[in-house]
Amino acid sequence: HAGTAKHGGVLLVAGDDHGAYSSTLPHQSDHLFAACMVPVLYPCNVQEYLDLGLHAWAMSRFSGCAVGFKALADTVESSASVDANPFRLNLVLPSSFAMPKQGLNNRLSTDTLGVQAKAQEALMQDYKIYAAIAYARANKLNRTMIDSAHAKLGIMASGKSYLDVLEALEELGIDETRAGEIGIRVYKVAMPWPLEPEGVREFAQGLDEILVVEEKRQIVEYQLKEQLYNWREDVRPRVVGKFDEKGEWVNDRGDWLLTSKADFSVAQIARVIAARIAKFHTSAMIEERLAFLQAKESQLSKAANMPARSAYYCAGCPHNTSTRVPDGSLALAGIGCHVMATSIFPESNKLTTHMGGEGAPWIGQSAFSKLDHVFQNLGDGTYFHSGSLAIRAAIAAKVNITYKILYNDAVAMTGGQPVDGSLSVWQLAWQLAAEGVERIALVSADTKRYQQSDPLPASVSLHERHELDAVQRELRTIKGVTVLLYDQVCASEKRRRQKKGAWPLPVERVFINEAVCEGCGDCGEQSNC
Repeated sequence: HAGTAKHGGVLLVAGDDHGAYSSTLPHQSDHLFAACMVPVLYPCNVQEYLDLGLHAWAMSRFSGCAVGFKALADTVESSASVDANPFRLNLVLPSSFAMPKQGLNNRLSTDTLGVQAKAQEALMQDYKIYAAIAYARANKLNRTMIDSAHAKLGIMASGKSYLDVLEALEELGIDETRAGEIGIRVYKVAMPWPLEPEGVREFAQGLDEILVVEEKRQIVEYQLKEQLYNWREDVRPRVVGKFDEKGEWVNDRGDWLLTSKADFSVAQIARVIAARIAKFHTSAMIEERLAFLQAKESQLSKAANMPARSAYYCAGCPHNTSTRVPDGSLALAGIGCHVMATSIFPESNKLTTHMGGEGAPWIGQSAFSKLDHVFQNLGDGTYFHSGSLAIRAAIAAKVNITYKILYNDAVAMTGGQPVDGSLSVWQLAWQLAAEGVERIALVSADTKRYQQSDPLPASVSLHERHELDAVQRELRTIKGVTVLLYDQVCASEKRRRQKKGAWPLPVERVFINEAVCEGCGDCGEQSNC
């Protein structure tokens, strides 16, 4: 609402994880952006990250809006040869859009905040969002990619789903020429919200049905239905997407076509497209291709005759030791590799929460629990991100909790990157002491370096790893908020550094003597390795 500068612009990149492959829950950003009146662009490949990125900056400058950019791992983690010349694009600024007298870019005001807020809202509702639509129209961000002179079925898709549609058509043996013969029209949506209406009207004319292909909850489908609602019934195409013709909001709800749960495959899209085509066109080739796809999926879905391997800590991972708690104690989980403790030690590690919320549930639960104290696992990266606020809240609430800050010197869960910013164990200890943590225990794989470094706060005691159990038993008896700093570098990251010569190789190694080993597994049990 505040606006953007004429030569500035705001691009909001949101990483969406539709299938919850590396997130706590499946999620999408489209509806959040729409609720904040932020136009959304959705690139389908690496080239479009450059092209739509430039359009996003230009749109933001022209309309005064911040512009959302939807990013999926499928595209972000891929590679491609691209044309990086920014001047290959002809960015068109709409000349016919009626701008307000003072324009749409941000400007200083001497009005009171209340007056400014109402003026900004009016500017957004009356002009800015329509300026974004005008930009999308002038630059044809949404456009028909495959057409037919006698089109009956329209397919509308955006981002990754557009490429999935093309692949699904290919799997069915339908190229652009064949699509034209059958009567298929395909519309690519680069700006899913707000949906530019003139392009939609042109695309929808003459169609009997439009299939909207989009992952997660409907964003394009609902806008399309709204835009077509007042068309005459004899010319208005039927719209299906998540559900069949019976629709969604009826007592006897229609059948799912393309689910909003998790994500869907190319084969699922191909089946739906084939079923919609079959309503007006018969093809032995499509039926054969579909049968092959179904046979392939059936074969792939058969259970492999091999034992399943549960997720587990890496060999040598410090969490093997640090996430254990004494008998009778409970540890709460959080974001990071250490969340696996909930399945490795399920009897003593429970209740995960969002990043930065570690320990917060205990603030509400503690008054109603028979437990007097809990441990809370917290990674160093999460602490630096937002976890320190949870500790501050726990101190203010005066609850009995020990935060186990697992300092492994790397963002281990996503590849071993360094934690953003500088935060040493020494800095962490002084910061915690300044926050009001009265008792801090530092357990380290190398205590000597702390004896030779700058002094630690007086409230910090230094311990070897073998003292962990005794230290935890002591901390759980102390009222209020205490902290156990467990300092041991991530095992995988240590191996990476050793390969690069940035970490000393061990002078002593442990081997299993195969001649006397009875295969009892006790060594693995003791090391949790």
